[in-house]
Amino acid sequence: MTIDLTDTTTGAISNALTEARRRLGGMTLGMVLTLIIVTDEEGQYDAIRAANQAAREHPCRVLAMITRRPKADSRLDAEIRVGEAAPGETTVLRMYGPLGQHADSVAAPLLVPDVPVVTWWPEAAPEVPAKHPLGALAQRRVTDSAAADMPQEVLATLARAYQPGDTDFGWTRATPWRSLIAATLDQPHPALQAGEVEAEAGNPTADLIAAWLNLRLGIPMRRSVSGGPGITRVSFTTAAGDIAISRLDGRTATLSWPSRPDRMVALHRRDTAELLAEELRRLDPDEVYAETLSRLDERGIETGPAAAPEPDERVVS
Repeated sequence: MTIDLTDTTTGAISNALTEARRRLGGMTLGMVLTLIIVTDEEGQYDAIRAANQAAREHPCRVLAMITRRPKADSRLDAEIRVGEAAPGETTVLRMYGPLGQHADSVAAPLLVPDVPVVTWWPEAAPEVPAKHPLGALAQRRVTDSAAADMPQEVLATLARAYQPGDTDFGWTRATPWRSLIAATLDQPHPALQAGEVEAEAGNPTADLIAAWLNLRLGIPMRRSVSGGPGITRVSFTTAAGDIAISRLDGRTATLSWPSRPDRMVALHRRDTAELLAEELRRLDPDEVYAETLSRLDERGIETGPAAAPEPDERVVS
């Protein structure tokens, strides 16, 4: 069911949502959270589609906040979708004129009572997510530094502005890599002397993995550039030879260990819906992410060639 409201109010939107549920035969909400998406017309389709897919695992009320024509007269249009692509509700809110500067006052009356709020910026991230008007409403704030033109600068800004509840898809993308690395090093292995993470230039996930490994293992970590896609190799230098995880096709990784046969491991690149679903599973502060951001901000990582480092190449040590 789709309901279009033009030049409306939050009260009318709330009443329309209630009436839509009544028509569909369900008066109770049955939702576990409210997901606020801060987007624009160009990005709203993909963001809402990802949110609806994630909502199959986490039924929620989705509020897509779109600011349009800031010099126009204040007006609020709403497009309400109930019982279509997901078990929850999706409301696209288009705010015109000065109203767009008060998006929090539009969203607040539409939050599902007594459940957590998650705010997600699929494109441009604010400098301080916790102080953004829509971020201040949320227990969890999700950004995506990889969507920026200069991801490493955005990641550094997020590191300096971090508040409990912040997270970034750059960190979420690291989960399969971190799990595989932890499983690899959980077995007896030679002493690790140094490590290297190879990925496309400007890949924030590679920077975070390098900082995390430096923090956890206490060894120098180099961040090198490869042709991609994404992260292509994580390796560790030992006296017996290199321990390496290589993924050249974005789907399957090869685990190489000195004096052992190579092993193939599934390690596919995940889409936005999978990343969002993972973040919605955990709404408490991610302390490991906070520690990794802190290490990244303290040390800094610069990219270099995948071959031997130049004398002026910096490493995390």
